[in-house]
Amino acid sequence: MDATSQTASDELELVERLRAGDEDAFMFLVDRLQPMMVRVARMYVSSQAVAEEIVQEAWLGVLKGIGRFEGRSSLRTWILRIVSNIAKTRGQREGRSVPFASLAGDDLDAPTFDPDRFLGPGEEWAGHWSTVPADWRGMPEERLAATETLSVVQSTIDTLPPMQAEVIRLRDVLGWTSAEVRNALDLSETNQRVLLHRARAKVRAALELEFTVEAET
Repeated sequence: MDATSQTASDELELVERLRAGDEDAFMFLVDRLQPMMVRVARMYVSSQAVAEEIVQEAWLGVLKGIGRFEGRSSLRTWILRIVSNIAKTRGQREGRSVPFASLAGDDLDAPTFDPDRFLGPGEEWAGHWSTVPADWRGMPEERLAATETLSVVQSTIDTLPPMQAEVIRLRDVLGWTSAEVRNALDLSETNQRVLLHRARAKVRAALELEFTVEAET
């Protein structure tokens, strides 16, 4: 059973075990969710150490509050929301109110692709692609799953602004739904969609470059 992809019955069982004080159930959650929780906390506070303190506080909140958990959201979403709320409060107490732009990136309104890749005004077919983007959909599945390709994806995600990185990790790596991501990170539907689109475009561009270089060698 994976804490990031549970069935409703699995989650109900896990919640009941937590309410009964089952230490194995608690450690299962810690093993699966701790790295994600630290990343989310780190968005709002000044150091890794403070982020880890926040996560420990969040776990205490989970244990104290699990009896009141009503299942209106998934357990993982509820836990991440606890983390983000504590982290935001701690950040404000530190005098570190983080602007949304610094978390989301200052390029959300920028063109997704370089404008030079489109035909300009006055040219026939103005506004259309001047060069067709590389299409890797026909590549063998094993190539797309190759270690080098996955490394390009991971390294690109690691360079993204924090909120873009977390949204694409949750949606495309862990398979969370849009609603879960919005609830966990306290995002509007529009912001979640824009962040995911921007992050996917950057990963796509990195893969396109990787495949183009390979084709030329």
